[in-house]
Amino acid sequence: MTPSDLDVAVVGAGAAGLATAIFAKERNPALRVAVFDGAKKPGAKILVSGGSRCNVTNTVVTESDFNGGKPSVVRRVLRALPVKATVEFFARLGVPLHEEPGGKLFPDSNQSSTVLHALLREVDRIGVTLRASHRVTDVAREGDRFTIATSAGTLTSRAVVLATGGLSLPKTGSDGWGYEAAKRFGHTIVPTTPALAPLLVDGTEALSGVAHLARLDLRLDDAVAARVRGSLLWTHFGVSGPAALDMSRHWLRARLGDRREMLLTLSACPDETFETLDDAWVALARARPRLTVQSAIAERVPASVAAVVLRRCGVPADVTLAGLTRDTRRTLCHALLEWPVPVRDSRGYNYAEVTAGGVDLGEIDASMMSRRSAGLYLVGEILDVDGRIGGFNFQWAWSSARVASGALARIGST
Repeated sequence: MTPSDLDVAVVGAGAAGLATAIFAKERNPALRVAVFDGAKKPGAKILVSGGSRCNVTNTVVTESDFNGGKPSVVRRVLRALPVKATVEFFARLGVPLHEEPGGKLFPDSNQSSTVLHALLREVDRIGVTLRASHRVTDVAREGDRFTIATSAGTLTSRAVVLATGGLSLPKTGSDGWGYEAAKRFGHTIVPTTPALAPLLVDGTEALSGVAHLARLDLRLDDAVAARVRGSLLWTHFGVSGPAALDMSRHWLRARLGDRREMLLTLSACPDETFETLDDAWVALARARPRLTVQSAIAERVPASVAAVVLRRCGVPADVTLAGLTRDTRRTLCHALLEWPVPVRDSRGYNYAEVTAGGVDLGEIDASMMSRRSAGLYLVGEILDVDGRIGGFNFQWAWSSARVASGALARIGST
């Protein structure tokens, strides 16, 4: 292959980039495809994902699992490679998947390296050229081809795929270069923030290491703007776990806005309303009047959480339910259901699993090609689409790659 012989140059050898190259080459074996990555060993983000186990996808994926771009567009992209087809694709690569709670699908090996190595093997098997240690520094349109400058020289290609990811986990090589490249082609970048990032909250040391089911409500001007439910993990720096990670993008996006009054509250009893919880305590007081209030709360939440709630409300732990006044009982109900969480920030891109914001999805056509420059395609995290935790962002990578491959496969025959 000579430098000017490329049909498709994929910039970025992460999940979306490798999948795009594979799908395009499978659809048209004559296609001359190369993948470029600045890292000596590509795929670092795949390796660290899912606690180094790689949550490949989820059993049920719909547009409602994503934020950012227009839901109807997200739905169309997801339909190009449904979950069943994703599972079959990885099985064909020798990576069977198994289901875990929440519908999460992991490789049977429980090792993310299994996923990465399978993708790299397939790239090699079908004749895609992988150019590691080839950092792309510039992409420009010249006539009917693109000129691509890399750290190892310059080449041309009929089409370019930006699969550079966003800003999350910069230690894996994500530096936002793709956004700058897209802007040079006239694209709008929706302001970016971390997403799926732990939240910083002061005064949580007493609960560090405690996990429980919770619901988080983000209120803007006293109206609920976002609500998530899931496991919450208290840490020495604040809160983490699925509920906090999913809420992080909403809190950070709201902070970008018009600075309306923001309040994040936690319900430690997410299946209860004020009325049902109050009624339950009245009934419990009748049935077990000598039960202490701390023991009563600890039947619903971890004991350490119960102790903190009592301290916040100024209620002695040894007060019995029979001795609990109506007003104090109602105060405790509110404390359990509407616990203010004074977030001051997130842990940032260094700990974020994905980036919210990116290239405006409205500027991409039905084939994932740029509406600003014919022959330029964008897939994966670079776009203004981010999913909740649970394998959804990987599914977006696989599906958007599949869409782009359809158009790319036709390039070699035109």
